[in-house]
Amino acid sequence: MYLFLALANLFWAGNYVFGEMVAREISPISLTFFRWCFAFLPLIALAWLIERPDWRAALREWKWHLLQSLLGLTGYTLLLYAALGLTGAVKAAVISAINPATIALAAAIVLHERLRPIQVVGLVVAFVGVTVVLTGGDLQRLFDQGFGPGDLLVVGAVLAWTAYSIVSRRLATPPITATAVQAVFAVVTMLPLIAVTGVSLPTSVAGTLGLAYIVIFPSMAGYALWNIGATSVGPARAGIFLNLLPVFTVVIALMLGATLEPAAAIGGSLVIAGVYLTLHQRRSSLGQADTTSNLTRR
Repeated sequence: MYLFLALANLFWAGNYVFGEMVAREISPISLTFFRWCFAFLPLIALAWLIERPDWRAALREWKWHLLQSLLGLTGYTLLLYAALGLTGAVKAAVISAINPATIALAAAIVLHERLRPIQVVGLVVAFVGVTVVLTGGDLQRLFDQGFGPGDLLVVGAVLAWTAYSIVSRRLATPPITATAVQAVFAVVTMLPLIAVTGVSLPTSVAGTLGLAYIVIFPSMAGYALWNIGATSVGPARAGIFLNLLPVFTVVIALMLGATLEPAAAIGGSLVIAGVYLTLHQRRSSLGQADTTSNLTRR
């Protein structure tokens, strides 16, 4: 089951690398629309096979699913793909690695979940790491130039996913079923936007294969493998595997010719260390375990 968790993060890491590649050929709107348009039917089939859901019960929560769809499947994905075209997969993945820490912080603020001292230290370390990545290790540059638009889009994606994860605590619908229902909402709610902007298709074989990868592996296989693994080992232990996501992203990107700046390497290491401390918990800490389980839908 640990292999399933590792593979899920590997597939999600590919979403950053191939998302950057496909975003050079088609708009973030088209990429987001095609991702969920092609994935929602297989997701429905996966939900039926794995979770055997009560679809009527799921649809009774339609208002929450609609909000979740706007926050996570549409909002997060649009912001991320727009960012990838500006800031690159490596930097985006390193910044996004703070997401488990921001969710833990939001849960403490909104849901009044208690943070232990070690988790507070982890939050501080993680935010220092992101600051190093955003500033390139030079705070003066931040005051002189401000944040780049791609960096701000990644931060926006992190905030959208944080809100998505907090709202998901209200849902009783199983995770794959919830993702399937929300994917349908994503396609429907994007239709007016598509009617105005139109859609664009990949112009190369590599772009087409990249889009196929995004539909098959991050959108479908990743969810199935993660939920099978998390169910077996528990969400708290599974959450530690989320630290593999930026590592896999960097490795894949470097293999494809990307470069890793020293500030990104140092900041990324701090982020991963901080997130590990933030997610470190006793097995009896059920509230935090639930928070970790909300990180599954990439």
